[in-house]
Parts: sequence; structure tokens; C-alpha cells
Amino acid sequence: MNSGEMINKRFEELAERAYSENRFVFTDFLDMSGLSSFYEVERDFSYVGTTVSGGTEGCERCMVRFGSAESCGYEESFPIELLHIRPLQKKFSDKLTHRDFLGTIIGLGLERSKIGDIVVRDNEAYVFVSDSVSDYIIESMTRVKHTSVRVDKCTDIPEEISHKTVEESIIVSSNRLDAVIAKVYNMSRDTAVRCISEGRVFINGREMTGNAKSLKAGDIVSVRGSGKFIFGSEGGTTRKDKLYINIKRYI
Repeated sequence: MNSGEMINKRFEELAERAYSENRFVFTDFLDMSGLSSFYEVERDFSYVGTTVSGGTEGCERCMVRFGSAESCGYEESFPIELLHIRPLQKKFSDKLTHRDFLGTIIGLGLERSKIGDIVVRDNEAYVFVSDSVSDYIIESMTRVKHTSVRVDKCTDIPEEISHKTVEESIIVSSNRLDAVIAKVYNMSRDTAVRCISEGRVFINGREMTGNAKSLKAGDIVSVRGSGKFIFGSEGGTTRKDKLYINIKRYI
């Protein structure tokens, strides 16, 4: 049984458990590949109901909840908590990156599947985690690199961690996936095609393997290792019949 078959089998087991026991059942955090696998079979679980969340809108790493308020007879939120990690003395802090925060958390002996998105702002991190590990992280995490840190739970989602975008206008030969990716991330067409064939490109959470797909307004395109953007509208053509495209790039 390959990895795709294994994860689909896991989805089936969780859905059946939620249905037979009339209760909500959750996955751990899934990466984009795991979520893509779920979206491929999502319709199979319409009988039990499913919801996807990473803690706030726009998260790339998310949990899947099997069950619905109608079938279970009650409501239950996702077992996700948001932690705020910040230096005790900011002016003496190392330059801290996403990799630094993630590495320190994994170094505590935790599985990656217990950790959701990490948003870094000015040497501070906001980390979505499974509620089963949040207290352990708070008690155990005292340093990131050489910087002493404090970890607290957030009761609300701070405005500063909302996923921000900037609008850009680009010129492309067509609205094909490979052409747009190449232009947005300043890479060759061949490199863009390779990203797609290697399973690194996702549209609306679904893995893409064909480079000829035409993008439409509202499509959210993620390129693992490069970033994410929203495909906007087409704004006419140039004298050489190329397209003006508007996008919103996540920053």
C-alpha cells in the first residue's frame, strides 16, 4: 500500500468512526500534499460531513474534522491553539526565522503533524499547534538559537498575523499555469514545468500535475518553496498580444 492509499484509508477510518459514534473526529495537521489527497476524495465523506481549518483563514497546514453539528447533535471547535513566542529582550535578540522557530519546536521531540502554520513578524512567531502539545511547548521552550523567549497562549487571533497580500500586474504569454508561475517567481518556463511535475504546485489546495491548466479569477496558487498568490483578472492585451494579469501575492 503506497502513501496515498494509506492516507485515504486513514480518512475512511476517521469518517466511519465519526459516523458510527456520532462524534467529531479530527486529523492532525496535514501538509499541502495530505490536504490535496483529502480534496480528491472529499465527496466520499458527504454522508458524515467534513470541515477543514488551520486555525484561521488562509492557512496551508490544516486539520480535517469529520462530523457535523447536524449528525452529532452538538458543535465542537478544532483542537487548535495559537501560541505567541517572543524574545524576552528584543533588542538583544538573534535574527529569528521560520526555520529557527520550527527547528526549536521539533527539537522538543514533537512530531511535525502537531504543528500548523508559523507566522513570523519582527523576530516574534505566532504558531498554530494541536492543543495536546501547547502546554508542553509553553513549559519547555525557553530559547530559540541563543535568544531567551517567552511563550504564551493567544485568546484571539491578532490582526498582525492575518495573511497580507500586495497587488501586482504582470505580462504573460497566456494564463496557463506554467507561464504565470514562471513570471510571478522569475523562473524559466522549464523550471516552472519541473515544479509542477514534481508535485510542488497546488491550486485551491489540490496538487497539479499538468502545466497546461488555465487559471481563473480567484484561484489560489501555492508553489512549495516559493510562495502563494491569488490569480486575479485579465486586464487586456499588449500590442504583441500578451496578457496583462492582475495577481495578489501573499507576503
